[in-house]
Amino acid sequence: MKTIATIHTDFPTKFGVPRQSGLVDDLKGQIIFLPQYRQPEAFRGLEEFSHIWVLWEFSQAKRDNWAATVTPPRLGGKIHMGVFATRSPFRPNPVGLSCVKLEKIVFDEKLGPVLHVSGVDMMDGTPVYDIKPYLPYTDAHPEAGWGFAEKTADHELQVRFPEEELQKFPSDKRQAAVAILRQDPRPIYRKSEDQVFKLEFAGWDIHFTVDGEMLTVVEVVRR
Repeated sequence: MKTIATIHTDFPTKFGVPRQSGLVDDLKGQIIFLPQYRQPEAFRGLEEFSHIWVLWEFSQAKRDNWAATVTPPRLGGKIHMGVFATRSPFRPNPVGLSCVKLEKIVFDEKLGPVLHVSGVDMMDGTPVYDIKPYLPYTDAHPEAGWGFAEKTADHELQVRFPEEELQKFPSDKRQAAVAILRQDPRPIYRKSEDQVFKLEFAGWDIHFTVDGEMLTVVEVVRR
């Protein structure tokens, strides 16, 4: 497998990255291709599609060994499920698959075609193996069963974000910051209600606590 591009996002670390693509529409990213893959003709017709599949590498989750079962965080981190029944990053091959919205293609003089996408769930600098157009007539299955994921899909926190702290973010990052927190970025094994957590996002550190279903932002600090 050859890396053809990298995606640039507002997440320097794994903490806070949405667990699935499309959960936070306001999260933006730019896919920048390596020089040998920047031929404009390779992108001919892509602008006609609204969404694309991105095949990428879990570059920060590589392991020498793999396990047949994993413990999905949304099931409490204690119930074992088969690795192939989950989207865990700890797999025989560290490959991720995301469906994102293609906002636009910008032809940069130095970087060639740059894909601007939204609804991302990847860290900054994540290697990309391939992109393919999303085809609604074959890729969308409204009747599909959810399996055990249906039990946890709608879980979100309430967010109390003081206005003076929210205003520290650029206007185009504020909705995304709130939406990320609403998804409850805490790891399942560190859900203490008296702990202050730190989320790095868009060049800022968001310090927050959680009490029950209420997440409260304590402070936002420039990194």
